Amino acid sequence: MKGVAITGMGIISSIGNSVEENYISLIENKIGISQIQNIPTVHADMIKVGEIKKTNEELVAELQLSENNNFSRTAMIGTLAAKQAVENAGITSINEFRTGLISATSVGGMDMTEKYYYEYFENPDLVKYISCHDGGDVAEKIASELELKGMVTTISTACSSAANSIMLGARLIKTGKLDRVIVGGTDALAKFTINGFKTLMILSDDYNKPFDNTRKGLNLGEAAAYLVLESDEMVQKYDKKVLARVSGYGNANDAFHQTASSENGDGAYLAMKKAFEVSGLNPSEIDYINVHGTATPNNDLSEGRALLRIYEDGKVPDFSSTKPFTGHTLAAAAAIEAVYSVLAIQNSVVYPNLNFEVPMEEFELKPQTSLRMKNIEHVLSNSFGFGGNCSTLIFSKNA
Repeated sequence: MKGVAITGMGIISSIGNSVEENYISLIENKIGISQIQNIPTVHADMIKVGEIKKTNEELVAELQLSENNNFSRTAMIGTLAAKQAVENAGITSINEFRTGLISATSVGGMDMTEKYYYEYFENPDLVKYISCHDGGDVAEKIASELELKGMVTTISTACSSAANSIMLGARLIKTGKLDRVIVGGTDALAKFTINGFKTLMILSDDYNKPFDNTRKGLNLGEAAAYLVLESDEMVQKYDKKVLARVSGYGNANDAFHQTASSENGDGAYLAMKKAFEVSGLNPSEIDYINVHGTATPNNDLSEGRALLRIYEDGKVPDFSSTKPFTGHTLAAAAAIEAVYSVLAIQNSVVYPNLNFEVPMEEFELKPQTSLRMKNIEHVLSNSFGFGGNCSTLIFSKNA
């Protein structure tokens, strides 16, 4: 069991604009959940979100984009995170080797579409924003800013998107198709998303509390994170520093419902089972589980039951959800939690599952509720999407 090397990471979220800032927030209980400030919406005083406290104008200035640009917010935060990852990996000539970009998103440029929708046919100057609606435009924008000429593609499988991005990147490295791949995801908040989840009646009017019996739903969030994956040949030839490894992965679709997971966690169980098969690890070797943990009634019940199916003896390792810090960042969720998983390995820490008070009545599972220091060799990270698309990643210490 060796896995694919992770040599760089970049992230921007509601709890920090860099890897270091995110880590400090996680260990100091600095949450990013607040009332909506950047979006004009009637729900501003009723819904809490994990919002990046940078306006679009500030993002444009930071990226030094032209005033005539047609970047969506999703593309801008994605570009920031991807640039951080490339710099962190020490890449100075991005096209020197076979390099690809696999970017995940579910929202795409929806923020621009809803802003200009009624004006498109009246003001010719706004037509340029139509093209940024497409999810694939986000990856193209990021690749352009990185000056990447290699393979560029987009994955959109709802909330498991970034996990599948990381999974595909690892497989492309393993099969020798590419030397290095920038993988991850980005999603910005938009009225469309807020209204959609409100219609589903799974938003909480308070801070989310995963795996708590009184949980009421999720807080949406926005974020972007990318990792650089490289082959062992690249690592050895250029003596690259390895942050951790992607040692296992698996996905499955329980096809149970358009938006709900099966009550027995069939897809989650199969995804975890496959990830263990790929890694060659036993479930007992996992030191920490970063659960999907959205705090919706359905998800936590389904995921909990899947965990108990994997751990038949009931000895589930320390687990927690980091969504009380960031909110549920949709297509970016698995990417930011991949960064958090690597940081857990590097710093020997289990993050607290904030806001937990009352165990669920269906089982005895209790998340870790305070910061815990322990040696961590392997982290399992779950991400589940609408339509039953379930994905699991295993990250391991570099050996």
